[in-house]
Amino acid sequence: MSDRYRHGPDRILVAEDDQDARRYITQVLAGRAGFDVTTAPTAAATLDLLRSQRWDVILTDIEMPGMTGLELLSEARLLAPGTPVAVITAHATVSNAVGAVRGNADDFLEKPLRPDDLVSAVRRMLALRRADGQRVLAIGAHPDDVEIGAAGVLLAHRAAGDSVSILTLSHGARGGVTDARAAEARKAAQLIGATLHLEHMADTRIPEGDPTISAIAAVVRDEQPTVLYTHSLHDVHQDHRNTHRAAMVAAREVATVYCFQSPSATTDFRPSRFMDIDAQLTGKLAAIDAFASQTAVRDYLEPDLIEATARYWSRFADGRYAEAFEVIRDGAAGPAAGDRAGISVGPARGRQLAEGGSYATA
Repeated sequence: MSDRYRHGPDRILVAEDDQDARRYITQVLAGRAGFDVTTAPTAAATLDLLRSQRWDVILTDIEMPGMTGLELLSEARLLAPGTPVAVITAHATVSNAVGAVRGNADDFLEKPLRPDDLVSAVRRMLALRRADGQRVLAIGAHPDDVEIGAAGVLLAHRAAGDSVSILTLSHGARGGVTDARAAEARKAAQLIGATLHLEHMADTRIPEGDPTISAIAAVVRDEQPTVLYTHSLHDVHQDHRNTHRAAMVAAREVATVYCFQSPSATTDFRPSRFMDIDAQLTGKLAAIDAFASQTAVRDYLEPDLIEATARYWSRFADGRYAEAFEVIRDGAAGPAAGDRAGISVGPARGRQLAEGGSYATA
């Protein structure tokens, strides 16, 4: 059975200039409901937090120093697309309500805030986000496999409000101390905002049948993914190939399945979907840097090589950096997943390559 590590309680960002109101909202949402609450007293502080961290729900007062809550709402939509936002006001005027609606607020709350109403509103927005979003599962054989191949896209999914889970089948004993590598995997998942499922299979001896199929199937039943990322079959590492084969059996009901590139992929790795990760490259490098025990000894984890690989694949996308994927199945959830996550893809050029263009691996 795998160990499961969530990235923590749902994270709520509260933009409120009144100290008593901040204290009250924190007491209700953190103390009563168990949410992870961070408050900001100004619009500038709020924008800094939106740029640097990921949030599950944003609450903003309509009257903020330096910027109105409605102006802040517009900025939040650009910085945190897909994150639910509620506007709070002590003056529930028609103009305020109309402004909130025009700014695509997900809720409009009137002061004084009753505890039950506040908690219910946050839970309602969380449910709305999860219902609208994709459920994404990424499967890797060892710690850092998923992060190397798909961390950029996973970060984009999270920014769009999708739920993201990572299944790592081993603790990577051949590459270092297992406890240390497990801790690094948890840190990387936290940086991505993913739930981590960590199995205990033997490094270099992961089989393509059971117990691998059963372990993957259990997580698939638990997470019910609509989109799955995993290893390519075109790889010299036996654990990677066997993880791919097991995933194809265990996740056969998943409509959309993509295979990412690992450092041990062969020249037969032939992607036909390229997803821009310009906005996520820094986050991807941070997630990979979480594997401190490996970055000092593995050349393929060097930031310049990670960046150069993403730069190479951008030839077939629209941005400066991209991740490349082989397409196993591209069901109804596939294009929507990329579009909602703000990921630009290059399907036309991908088709051209698949029909006989040249290939290379970075």
